Amino acid sequence: MIRIHFTAADFARVRFAPRPAPLQELNVALSMMFRRDAAPLFGRWRQRTLRALPPAAQPFGDLVPGLRAPNFLDQFGDDLDEALESVRATRPQLVRSEVERVYAGQLAPAPAWLHDLHQGGTAAWRLLRRAQYAAFDAVLRPVWPLIQDLHHAEFTRHALTVAEHGLAAGLDGLTAGARLRGDCWEFAADAALRRDIALKGRGVVLVPTFHWSGPPLLADPPGGPLHVTYPAGPGLPLPPSAVGGTDEALAAVLGRTRLEILLLLAEEHTTGALARRLCVSNATASTHAAALRGAGLLTTERAGRAVLHRRTALGTLLVHRGRTAGPRPAQR
Repeated sequence: MIRIHFTAADFARVRFAPRPAPLQELNVALSMMFRRDAAPLFGRWRQRTLRALPPAAQPFGDLVPGLRAPNFLDQFGDDLDEALESVRATRPQLVRSEVERVYAGQLAPAPAWLHDLHQGGTAAWRLLRRAQYAAFDAVLRPVWPLIQDLHHAEFTRHALTVAEHGLAAGLDGLTAGARLRGDCWEFAADAALRRDIALKGRGVVLVPTFHWSGPPLLADPPGGPLHVTYPAGPGLPLPPSAVGGTDEALAAVLGRTRLEILLLLAEEHTTGALARRLCVSNATASTHAAALRGAGLLTTERAGRAVLHRRTALGTLLVHRGRTAGPRPAQR
C-alpha cells in the first residue's frame, strides 16, 4: 500500500499537469516493455515496439537494467528539449548514486559508456541524449497527437469532477483502488513500491500516463511537490491509426453542445446568440453555459439586459488547436 498524508496546505496545492510530459511518458512506456504481467495486447505492442527501436536507443536500455530506472530520468516538463536539459543538469552525486543503485545486484557488468557517465563524461551524456531522442521518435512520436488529446480529455474530466463534487471526489477513485480516507490518500502497490509519505505542505502534481497499467508511480524530489504518475486513458496500447481529432476527444467528455459553445466563445456571445448558433432554446444554452461556468471554462456577466459569456484561459487551453505536431525534433 502507498499512503500519502496531506495537511490542509497540501489539499490547497493539488495541481493537475496541464500538458503531457514527453520524457515521463517515454520512461513509463519503456518500463511497460519490461512488465511481463501486462495484458496480452501489451505483449504484442512490446514486440512491435522492440522491433521499431533503432540501435541508437540501446544506451537507454543499458541505463535501466531492471524494473526501476534511475530517479534522475523523472522529468515532468512539457517540452522535450527542456526536460532533457534538466536531466543533464542532475547533480553528479545523484547520477553516481542512482547508477550504482540500478546496477546493484545485476549479474552483467555495466557497459563502458555508463562508467563514463558515472564520472560525468561529456561524451556519455551526448550518447544518452541521442538515445532518448531515438526512443521518443520510435515509441511516442507516431502517437503523440493522441496522447495530447487523451491528456486534455483527462484534464477536463478531472476539472469537471472537482468543480461539481469537490477535490475529495477528484482524488478518491482517481485510479483503480485509490481511496481518500480523511487526510490519507492511499492505493494498492507492489511490495517493492510500498511507501508512506508525509507531504508537509509540498503539495501534489497529478500526471496521467497512457502507457502504463501498473500502480501509480511516485517522484519525490527534495523540497518540491510530489508527482503522482497514474494510468489513465483507454488502458490499451495506443495505435497510430487511432489518432483522432481534438474535437472528438473533448466531445466525448464535455458533450458535443458544450464543446461547440467553447468553440464559439473564441469571441464573446450572449445567451441568445449562442442559442441561435446552436439551434437550441435560450434555456438550453443557459443550462449548458452554467455547467461550463461551474467547471471554470467560461465566465458570465451582465451588460445591460444582455448576458455575455466569455471563454476562460482554461477553456481556451482545452480547445487550443495548435498541438498536434508534438515535441519537435531538435539538434542532437
